[in-house]
Amino acid sequence: MRKNALIFLLLISTTGLYAQNADFSTKLGDAAISLTKVKVIYDPKYYTIPYPNGDVPADRGVCSDVVVRAYRKLGIDLQKEVHEDMKANFSQYPKKWGLKGTDTNIDHRRVPNLMTFFSRKGTVKPITNNASDYVPGDIVTWDLGGGIGHIGIVVDKKSSDGKRYLIVHNIGAGQVMEDRLFSFKITGHYTYQK
Repeated sequence: MRKNALIFLLLISTTGLYAQNADFSTKLGDAAISLTKVKVIYDPKYYTIPYPNGDVPADRGVCSDVVVRAYRKLGIDLQKEVHEDMKANFSQYPKKWGLKGTDTNIDHRRVPNLMTFFSRKGTVKPITNNASDYVPGDIVTWDLGGGIGHIGIVVDKKSSDGKRYLIVHNIGAGQVMEDRLFSFKITGHYTYQK
């Protein structure tokens, strides 16, 4: 009898955790979709911004800003989270830009840094060619060619053929929702919930 009660409690606990994670993923996707209603000009310019909770001007941004802004709508400041992890583990992060230290203005806006952060603090999911493996709330990164990284969020809206979830990203036309999951080489697939 006692063993059955423990199994029952474990099932309730696990089911609750799944529901909590699914709820977070839905909220993250919804936050990303809400960003598509804001007109944003693609602007990779370096900005000096406040820390923590700093952001580039609301009408400007790049792909990483979509992810940062979606998480911020859920009370998670990736500027702060990335900075703190980078500061404590600087050797684990890419040295692509010849950095000697952290920079709270830009570190969280760089795709390779976000990939490292999500690999360290989130869940790394398999990279596959199976659309059903990519679900709302997932973070996906791509190589656009020539080593140019890109990042977006999978949302709970389907492609016109119903086979894939759509992506909210900014690849040059502002914060948009598009059927782009397999448009480029996928380099990363993550979930992150603080």
